[in-house]
Formats: sequence, structure tokens, C-alpha cells
Amino acid sequence: MKNKIIILVAVILYTSFGVKAQEDGKVIDKVIAIVGSNVILKSDLESQIVSLRAQGVLIDDNARCELLEELLFQKLLLHQAIIDSVSVTDSEVEAEIDRRMNYFIAQIGSEKKLEQYYKKSILEIKEEFRVIVKEQMVSQRMQGRITSGVKVTPKEVKKYYNELNEDSIPLIESEVEYAHILINAEESTAAKQAAKDRIESFRERIIKGEDFSTLAILYSEDEGSAKEGGELGFMGRAELVPEFSITAFKLKNKAVSQVIETEFGYHIMELIQRRGMKVNVRHILVKVKVEEEQIQQAKSLADSVYSLLETDTLTFEELAEIYSDDDQTKKSRGLVVNPQTGTSIFYIDQVNPQVFYSIDKMKPGEISQPVPAQGRDGKKGYRIIKLITKTEPHKATLDSDYSKIQNAALSTIQNTATKKWIIGKVEQTYIKIDDEYKQCDFQNSWVK
Repeated sequence: MKNKIIILVAVILYTSFGVKAQEDGKVIDKVIAIVGSNVILKSDLESQIVSLRAQGVLIDDNARCELLEELLFQKLLLHQAIIDSVSVTDSEVEAEIDRRMNYFIAQIGSEKKLEQYYKKSILEIKEEFRVIVKEQMVSQRMQGRITSGVKVTPKEVKKYYNELNEDSIPLIESEVEYAHILINAEESTAAKQAAKDRIESFRERIIKGEDFSTLAILYSEDEGSAKEGGELGFMGRAELVPEFSITAFKLKNKAVSQVIETEFGYHIMELIQRRGMKVNVRHILVKVKVEEEQIQQAKSLADSVYSLLETDTLTFEELAEIYSDDDQTKKSRGLVVNPQTGTSIFYIDQVNPQVFYSIDKMKPGEISQPVPAQGRDGKKGYRIIKLITKTEPHKATLDSDYSKIQNAALSTIQNTATKKWIIGKVEQTYIKIDDEYKQCDFQNSWVK
């Protein structure tokens, strides 16, 4: 529970903006702890509790105390950072704010939705973020100093594992690595022309006076933005596919763009607003309809590629480089990368459902026959899958899960070093905790 709460606190600190307890229309708040020159308000604690409960986390008295202890630790880090001259620059803070704002916008759907959620403008949200983010970055840098010299040896890893109780040995979920050869159905000339004619007709209607956003709601095939009248929200160049980005950043006023083609289909767009290095546009997307004939041709090609595997002339990896239509994997010989981790390892519940049903009964080294596929761009076709590695759910062992045990051992040693640091700094720092919380069973002794 302790580790889960700490992780959640780190997330909540990203989004908390000082929620206050309310009673009869009056703000009720008080100082519940002081660490050096830093104070912790009751509202600081309550805002995190409200956010955690909104995520379905049950908060009892023990969890409340754990949250307060984490806040005490953060304030102690800030206090010591001033003494040790640990700081971050304004440009570092600004870059981190932008990174987090981009993440929130991507999660909620658009800048407009984020502003509606907080009932504040983006600039106001960023300004309220500033102090929180700066304090968190300074705390993280200070904590990094505490554990920067901590290392773990193979002997210590083995000792850590051997001392674990049987019930404490972690259960490792099933993990897989796989590669694929993706064959997309080709779009016919007639289907492409039909899609282009359709988007051109929408452009003409807009130029003649019809409302862009209304047509987007009615006809755009981008499900994510259609209900918002085609509005995408503020995005940078790197967040848009190249062809779309080039046109979006060239638009002026409320001009309607010419028809452009991307991997997703045909688009027209209208500039809403440009703000620095970001632009907000609305667009209408018309996808190219793939006919059954083209899908069958993709299957035939996939069958032919599969038959080549039986000749031993070319390997799966070589065929992936030659035939695969997945640009992200063909250069890595078909190896698929987990976007959540940047590695080739997937927990079984992270695997694309289409792929899961193919590899579920396969053994490492086996290659599937061609199976139907649909990419993130909506294109249909067939894929051939090679299962590279697969582990069954099991209790961690030194032989098969050394790196995971090593990380756990390192974390334990770092926690010990941090606890020792806290003990030393508490002796040197003025700390006062409100009587209401003195019954908490803290992990550390926060009062001398």
C-alpha cells in the first residue's frame, strides 16, 4: 500500500491546484504541519484525497497518514534543497510544464476541454502549475542526490532474494516479444478518387458559406474530433503527421486549405488560432474505402510471403524488411516495440487483441499463418506473426528475472539510505505536526 500511495501522490501532484474543503460557503483551512520554513495546509492533504477517491482509491485513516508523511518528506527535501543550493532553472520548469500540459491535453482530448474542466485558460492553468512543478522538480533533484551513490552488487541481489518470504516473492505476469510482417490492402485508384471527390465537395460547400464545424460533425470520419466540430486543439509540429503539419502551419486567418492526403485519408482544414509554436485547426477527414477485392489481394500476397518461409531461402526477418508495410518495424526486421515502455517486451494484457488471439497458443519460434489485421490508421490487410519469446506467469527467480529482482533490491537499499537521511535531517530541522495527526503510525519519526 505504501508504494502504491507514493506513486499516486506523484501523479496527483501533477494535477492538484489547491482544492479547499467547503462548509456553509466558507473555506476551512489550517496549517497541519511545518517543516523548516515550509507549511502543509489541510487543503493540500484533502485535495490529494479528493483526487484519489475520484480514481476509485479507498482512503482510510492509514492511507491519510501515509499521504501526509509523503508531504512531510517532500517539504523536508525542499527545506534541505535551499540549504544545499539545489535548484532548477526557469527554462527547465517551463519545459516540464509544457511536457505535462501536452500529456494532459492528449488525455482529455483538447486544450478547450482542459480549460472547460478547470474553468481557467491554459495560461492560468500553467501559472498555477508553476510553483507546484518547480517544487516537485527541486524535490526530485534533492532526492536524486540522496541516492546518487547507491549501488547494488550481485551478492546483495542474491542476499535480498534469499531473504524474501515465500509470500513476498513477486508474481511476474506473462510477457511476450513478437515480430510481424504486415501486408496492407492497396487502395484502388477509383476508391481514392471517390474519397477525394467527396472531400472536395465539402470544401466547395464551405467556401460557398456553409459552416465548417457543422459539416465536420456530420461527415468527418475522424471520430475523435468530429464531435468537437473537427477541432484538434493546440498541437506542435511533431504531434501531427508531416503532410498535415506543413499545411496547418501555413494557414492564415480562417482560410480553408486545399485538399491534402495523409496516411489516414484526405483532409481539409481551417485555422482557428496560432499560439507561438502551436496551432489549433479544425479538419474534416474522408477515408479511402478499401474494397474486398483489394483485401483479398493482400491475403494472396501474405500467403505467398508465408510460403517463402517454407523454402528456407529467406528468413522471416529478411522477408519483413522486403515486404512489410509497417514502416515502424520493417527496419528492425519486423520486431514490434511496446509504445508504453520503448522496449520489445509486452505484458500479455498490453498486446493488440488481434495479435493476442494468434499468439495465445503459439510457442516461441513459431510463425503464424496470415491473419486479418487493421493498423492504427484504419487500413486493413493481413499480418504474419512470429512469436520470439513468451513467459508464463510465475514467481520471480534469479535465473529468469534477475533484472527485476536487481531493481527491487536497489529500491530497497535506496529506501534505507533515504530513511537514514530523514533521521539525520529531522534532528536538524524544526518540524511541528498538528495534534490531529499525532496518532498517525508514521514510517519515520517526524518529531524529535
